Amino acid sequence: MAGNSQRRNRRTSNKKGMQVGSGGQRRRSLEGKGPTPPASARKGHVKNRVATSKAKQTARRPAPRRGGPKGTNELVVGRNPVVEALREGVPANTLYVQQFIDSDERVREALQYAADRGGIALMEAPRPELDRMTNGLNHQGLVLQVPPYDYAHPEDLAAAAFDAGEDPMIVALDGVTDPRNLGAVVRSVSAFGGHGVVVPERRAAGMTAGAWKSSAGTAARTPVARATNLTRTLEAYQKAGMTVVGLAADGEIGLQDLEALEGPVVIVVGSEGKGLSRLVGETCDFRVRIPMPGGAESLNAGVAAGVVLYEAARRRA
Repeated sequence: MAGNSQRRNRRTSNKKGMQVGSGGQRRRSLEGKGPTPPASARKGHVKNRVATSKAKQTARRPAPRRGGPKGTNELVVGRNPVVEALREGVPANTLYVQQFIDSDERVREALQYAADRGGIALMEAPRPELDRMTNGLNHQGLVLQVPPYDYAHPEDLAAAAFDAGEDPMIVALDGVTDPRNLGAVVRSVSAFGGHGVVVPERRAAGMTAGAWKSSAGTAARTPVARATNLTRTLEAYQKAGMTVVGLAADGEIGLQDLEALEGPVVIVVGSEGKGLSRLVGETCDFRVRIPMPGGAESLNAGVAAGVVLYEAARRRA
C-alpha cells in the first residue's frame, strides 16, 4: 500500500528535503589554475635544481678585483702602485689608509700627494674592511679609489676639430687589449697634435689607472671616445669627409706615399698579434704598411701609432 511500505530506503514522498552541499568546492575545482609555470620554476624539476644551483654559485662569486664593469670605480692597491698613480696625476676621489699603519716613506709620500692635489678624501679604515674591499689582495694598507672615466662620443672628436678650423686627426684602436698601449697612444696623439682616440666598447682596453699612468698625464687633455660598433663609427667618419687609414703589415701602400695624412684622417691600429679585424680592414679606404728596413715583423700599437702620427704632423707642418 502506498506510503506504508516496509522496504528500506524507499522514497515515500516526492518532496525533496534539505541536502548537504559541497560548499562550492566542486565548482572551484573546475576553475582554471592559470598557465603552467616554466620547468625552471617547478619545484623538484631537474631544470629547477640547475637554476637554483647557478643562483647560489652567483651569490658566492666574488666581485671583480680590478677595474670592473662600465660605470664602476677602480681600485689601485698597494703602496708603490698608489704612489705612482698619484704621482702621474691619475684622477682619484678617495685614498683609504689602514688604521695603525706602519708609516714609511711611501705612505708619507702618498698622503702628501693627496693633500697637495686636493679633492681627494682621506679615509681611515680597519684592515678587515680593506681586505673586503680588495677581495683579499695585498693592499699593504693603501687603497686608492679611481672614479669611472668619462668617455666622449666619437662624433665629438671630429666636431671639435672642425669647429676649431682644423683637419681632424684621430686614432682608432681595433682589438688592442693592453691598457699600457692605450695610454701610449693617447700620449702620442697629444704630442703630435691629434684630436682624440676611439676604442671599441667590448674586447678592448679602457681608460683604467694603468692607461692613465702610461699616458703620463696627457689623458687629462686628450679625449678618449668609446664606440659601440667600431665599423659603423668609421663609416660615419667617412660620411663626414674623413679618410680612414688602416695599418697592416701587408698594406698596399707605403706610409711615405700616403697623401691622405695631410687632410682629415682616422688612423686605425690593430692588435700586435691579429692586426685589423676583417670588417674593419674592409672598411678602410687605404691599408698602409710602415717600412721597416731592420726586418721586424710588426710593431706594438703604441709605437706604430707614434710613427704614423709623427709623419702626419711633419707633413701638416
